[in-house]
Amino acid sequence: QVQLVESGGGLVQAGGSLRLSCAASGNILSFNFMAWYRQAPGKQRELVAIMYKVGGTNYADSVQGRFTISRDNAKNTVLLQMNSLKSEDTGVYYCNAVRSLAQYWGQGTQVTVSS
Repeated sequence: QVQLVESGGGLVQAGGSLRLSCAASGNILSFNFMAWYRQAPGKQRELVAIMYKVGGTNYADSVQGRFTISRDNAKNTVLLQMNSLKSEDTGVYYCNAVRSLAQYWGQGTQVTVSS
């Protein structure tokens, strides 16, 4: 059973930075990709950033240039560096991983950006 555990959320002022971590219970290179999603109150969950097994990345237009997804293979951890945070970045951030046809989710970590 794969477990994903997020950490690093919190309260930050607009313009500030946070770094989220997602620790996986297995080898992250066994996943086809790993991603970060977020869900704001009253809104659908949306894809924020994705990193493929081979290393390519993609970002939502709303975070392009401000967020960076990366990984530490030795620690089986995926990171999301969030800079120049805006109030609209507020939400619960979820780590996601896909291996073959199986999809895994973390429990989420709250990010609140005050304006």
